[in-house]
Amino acid sequence: MAGLTVLDASIIVAHFSGADAHHEDAVAILEGADGLAASTLTLAEALVEPASAGRLGEPLTSLLELGVRPVPIDEAAVATLAELRAETGLRMPDCCVLHAAIIVGADAIGTRDKRLALVAREKGLETP
Repeated sequence: MAGLTVLDASIIVAHFSGADAHHEDAVAILEGADGLAASTLTLAEALVEPASAGRLGEPLTSLLELGVRPVPIDEAAVATLAELRAETGLRMPDCCVLHAAIIVGADAIGTRDKRLALVAREKGLETP
């Protein structure tokens, strides 16, 4: 069982879509965490499709009801994000996931992205 878990967009999207190949994994990750958080960029990325369909309210409310704590990106994050991107070669959205995990002192990152999971484990985070 993971403690505080930072989610990436694929896990959030999969949670809301029963047809997604990672739906069961996403549900297990959310249920197995003691606490949940996600970067504000990650939340926005995961909510693009519902926003395009004009139904943003329901998934946003559901995330808050699940206890997903938004982790803001502020001006202090600029250097850390640049360093994470340079060090890991990950895409910036994945660096935002790592940054959120660092900021909140997370125990785990919920992802099915293999590169992000590898870097997360290298940094001592679980990847349930």
